[in-house]
This record gives sequence, structure tokens and C-alpha cells, in this order.
Amino acid sequence: MAGALNIKKVLVTGASGKIGRNLIPALLERGYAVRAIQNRTPVDQKGVEVVCGSVSDYAFCAKALDACDAVCHLATTKEDKPGFIDVSIRGTWNLLEAAKECGHIRQFVMSSGDAAMGIFHYPQPVPISETMPLRAYPGIYAFSKVIEDTMVMQYGVQYSLPWTILRFSWIYDEDDVLCHVTLRPPDFGSPWKALAKTAGQKKFFEEKLEGVGCLRHPGGAPFKRHVVGVKDVVQSFLLALRNPRAVGETFHIAAPAPFSYDVAARYVGEKLGVPVVDFELADGHDFEIDISKARCVLGYRPEQDVFALIDAAVEFRKAGNVRADAKYKG
Repeated sequence: MAGALNIKKVLVTGASGKIGRNLIPALLERGYAVRAIQNRTPVDQKGVEVVCGSVSDYAFCAKALDACDAVCHLATTKEDKPGFIDVSIRGTWNLLEAAKECGHIRQFVMSSGDAAMGIFHYPQPVPISETMPLRAYPGIYAFSKVIEDTMVMQYGVQYSLPWTILRFSWIYDEDDVLCHVTLRPPDFGSPWKALAKTAGQKKFFEEKLEGVGCLRHPGGAPFKRHVVGVKDVVQSFLLALRNPRAVGETFHIAAPAPFSYDVAARYVGEKLGVPVVDFELADGHDFEIDISKARCVLGYRPEQDVFALIDAAVEFRKAGNVRADAKYKG
């Protein structure tokens, strides 16, 4: 890459999470040296320098940044008030302030989320682009993404800190997509039991029967939403790091296209040989994420549409793999 930023060593926060455990091997393969912050969950990655501590501690953050050229800030919390203060507010500020003070960070890459854009909670008549205002839906997590993004951008304005924000749709890995659309545990952001109103719907939960949920609006139209596979998330980091065109920019990262619940449910039902069950949700809106900027500027080429995600999830289960422990279901 002509004029590439001189980045050799990357500090990764949230290293044991879904993105971290997929991103770190890819960084190592690309020749980066990686320092990973371990807090509560062990970082089980070969070839990585692990430092133990919390981003809520400024002195630790300053020390962790020593000799690093870039930061991939992945650490986050979900609907956790103490965690929001310690990680999203204090932790992000500590890292930004330490990066400003040390003076040798060439790129601060922030892992953000489309929750900051309101997605399903508000009407979205057009694809959601980076130019639209931040408007979190109710809850701590969405609010945290707005606050984090704002802090990162302001450090660019006030102190010329070179930043990049990658704003992801709901990230799927392993068999997450099956955990979301099927009716039996494990669950992954699944609304089905709460939406079961008829005797036929309730029977699936009372008798622990397997089925596939199809989310529909009142009147019968299927819901449409956008997600993203973790492999495409990793791709976006590799394209953004060292890229001078990514500095001072926000990019929306999602699958090649949104999916419709009826199409996804029918495909899963055929794959697993189980029935599709319709559920009605009165509140909520369809949405699509505009990824044209990431395609144009970064060269982002997402590969995992909903069918690829489902195929990979089915193979994950057939192979007898065990899901990674999740701190939150979503």
C-alpha cells in the first residue's frame, strides 16, 4: 500500500472476545506484533504478548501502549451499568488520553456498532449511512457506542489523534445464526419465547421441540435486517490498519446484503429438517446498512451472506464443536 502508515505493533483490548480471538491470529499472520490485554478471561493465543490489567486503570493503559504503534479497541460491555462506566467511559478515555500523551500512536481503531444508529428501533426509510446522526436506541449498550464514537472523534479534532471507527452490524460467529433463529437453547438474542402467544407456538417451548422462528410484522410481512460475519469483520480491520485513507473516517461494516427472516428461516428449516414457525412483533422496523463507503475507500468485499453463515453454522455443529463462552447473549 503506497504511503502506508508505519505500524508494526498493535495493542488489542477485548482480546478474548469474539472479534479478538479471530482478529489476533490474522494480525500475526500479516506480520504484526500483538500485545493483548487480558482482564477476566484468559487470552489463549500463541505468539502474543499478554499483559494483565484493566482499561479502567490509566497507569496500566499508559504502560500497555509503550512501544505500540496502533490500538484496536474492542473491549465493551452489554447492558451493564458498572461496566459501562469502567470500560466504555473511563476505559476509552484512558486509552485515548494515554495515546495522546505518548505521541507515538499512528492509528486508534475503534470497534463500534450499528446500535449507535438506532437500527430496528426507529423507522429507517433508506439504507443507514455514516452521514446520518447518531441516535441510540434505549439501553446502555447503544448509548455506550454513541459516547465511545464521540470521544474518539473529538480526540481527533482536539488533539489530531489519528483514528478510524469501524461500525459493525450484529456479529455472527460459530453457530450464532442457528442459535438466533432456532427455538431451542442455546439462545443468541432470540425473541421467540416472549413472542409465543398461540397454543401452537407455546407447544414448541413447553415440549422443547425444535423449530425455526420467522419474525413477521403485523399483517404478515417478514422482518428484514442486516448482520455481519466475523470473518468479514476481521477483513475490515486488516484493510483499515496502516491505511492512510482510513484515518479520520468511519466505516459501516456489514454482510453483502440484508436478509429477510422468511428466506433465512426456510433455508435453515430445510437444512435441519425442522418446521418454520411464524411469530409477530408489533414494534420494530426493517433496516439496511449502507456499506458503499467501506467498499470504495477500503476495498471491503464481504463474503459471508446469510446463506454462507448458515452453512458454516451447520458445519460447526456437525463437527461437534463447542461454542465459546459468551459474556452476553448477543
